[in-house]
Amino acid sequence: MNEQIWTTLWLAAAFLALFGLAELLYHRAGVQVELTRKLVHAGTGLLALLFPVLLHQHWLVLILCAIFGVLLVCTIRFRLLPSIHAIERESVGSLAYPVSVYLCYLAFDYQRPQYLYFYMPVLILALSDPLAALVGKRWPWGQFRIGQEYKTLSGSLAFFLSAFVISMAWLSQSVGKLGLAQSTAYALFIAGISTLAEALSRKGYDNLSIPLSVVGAMLALAYLS
Repeated sequence: MNEQIWTTLWLAAAFLALFGLAELLYHRAGVQVELTRKLVHAGTGLLALLFPVLLHQHWLVLILCAIFGVLLVCTIRFRLLPSIHAIERESVGSLAYPVSVYLCYLAFDYQRPQYLYFYMPVLILALSDPLAALVGKRWPWGQFRIGQEYKTLSGSLAFFLSAFVISMAWLSQSVGKLGLAQSTAYALFIAGISTLAEALSRKGYDNLSIPLSVVGAMLALAYLS
């Protein structure tokens, strides 16, 4: 148990180092907040991939996510961590992120030892979501409005393609069981559902809707197969 606690502390230190790097890039290198925010978004997800391997109790993940949730609330309250929070639009994304990571861990914990129930939703959140935002800003064609926010078909396409690649990469491990055609169909379904969740979400709630839609899609496919 002591080893698990030390592992949790080392992971907490790694997340703090990531926040520190973002602050350094924002204040010293003049990197725009949208880029430092995306860096933290992707880095947090990639670090979280260590949870199923290193943390064997879900309550350790809960404590770690809760600590960073409280930390983010405090930094918003006292206007700290501008590399994450200094955006003009209203967003709860940074707060929804640790909640979604813990819920994905619970899904994995329930489905042990099927790691894809954690890795697939977290990877799609960590990589496909920021990629969609970056592509949408760089090539903003097919713009549409959700509430007070504008999104683009180019960003949605980037999300779909990357989510499909991630899903296919994990499902390909089950090609012998599912078959290539079925794996491809499953990957298209998961990518489509998560793309729809991202496109329809606003104010940062996609950090919650994306991984939950992926987990929901996988559970539905497992039930139907």
